Amino acid sequence: MPRAKRTEQFVAQEVCVVHVVQRCVRRAFLTGVDPVSGCDFSYRKEWIRRRMEALASAFGIDVLSYAIMSNHLHLILRNRPDVVAAWTDEQAAIRWLKVFPGRRLEEHLGEPTEADVQRLCRDKPRLEEIRNRLSDISWFMRALAEPIARMANRQDDCTGRFWEGRFKAQRIVDEAGLLACSMYVDLNPVRVAVGDSPDSVTHTSAYDRIEAAKGKQITSAAFDLQPVSVSDASKQSLEVPTLKRRRVKKAKQHSSSGRRIRRDAWLANLSLDAGKLSSDPEVHREGLRCSNRGYLNVSLREYMRLLRWTASVGRESMRGQQAVPKDVARVLRNRGMEAEMWSELVWNWQRYFGRSGCAGSPAAMKADAEKSGRRWHRGQGAVAAFFS
Repeated sequence: MPRAKRTEQFVAQEVCVVHVVQRCVRRAFLTGVDPVSGCDFSYRKEWIRRRMEALASAFGIDVLSYAIMSNHLHLILRNRPDVVAAWTDEQAAIRWLKVFPGRRLEEHLGEPTEADVQRLCRDKPRLEEIRNRLSDISWFMRALAEPIARMANRQDDCTGRFWEGRFKAQRIVDEAGLLACSMYVDLNPVRVAVGDSPDSVTHTSAYDRIEAAKGKQITSAAFDLQPVSVSDASKQSLEVPTLKRRRVKKAKQHSSSGRRIRRDAWLANLSLDAGKLSSDPEVHREGLRCSNRGYLNVSLREYMRLLRWTASVGRESMRGQQAVPKDVARVLRNRGMEAEMWSELVWNWQRYFGRSGCAGSPAAMKADAEKSGRRWHRGQGAVAAFFS
């Protein structure tokens, strides 16, 4: 069976959750320690994380989970056309121009001006197209991958591909699948023995949430969503030396807003708010992320308990080896999952869902297949044993 079309997995006009994998060319260790040359490119992981943080402040897309590895990265994204629809024309325009400012002839015009924003707002057909793109996962990944490739190629003084090709996408069709996939992503470094526990491995969403719970803060990489006035742009071009403008621009690239934020403030909330309706966009007003909506019906404490326990049982199936803690069993049982088989599903995610266009319980996968005109999805039968 051929891989599902992107239009079958997600569309910009419909809220959906997608597991994304982007690999480096030839799976080379371009964001880690190269075993051939011995060069350490691990610092590029922070490039990727900061770029994701910046894009989370501009796009109508929630970053639910992520893990940046030495030769690939995992993301779980949720597009939010409902949030984009709640933005004013000016808000949508400035977000787009911050990410894609267009061709500039002079350096001082690198930041969008008020005139640029108003010009775009008057072009209604163009603005409607931009609203669709702001909630499109493909455009989010394009805005993430291309600048990283350019920076790495410039540093290595080379040309050509940095990423293997287009990202691989997998739609998550229910909460059980989302919980398992989120665990798989957060435990990816532990799975390949980069660290012993999620507490000790950086550049994962789990580590960010753990550190944030301790009160740790970072310098925000979010875009400053304010246009430059035409008078200020003209004044800078006439009065500020070019060298100084370059230094200011470089400083703004490191921290556009200059704010200090919680380490996980740019990530989507983990827990759903029971007091909010599913139709409420829960727009985030502070310019750090798309919305305030969570994505799992568990508390952060329950999630971390399950995550650490799953990491501790290791790669082997735990059937008959040790008793499942009562609180862990309760969380899984409430989602129709067999607690004794949980570790096998998370640690061997690729075996069961690696070639499938979607992931979730057999019933949810079947319903999604029928919706897209298929009879079934790969892995649909293989995962039946994991669900009660």
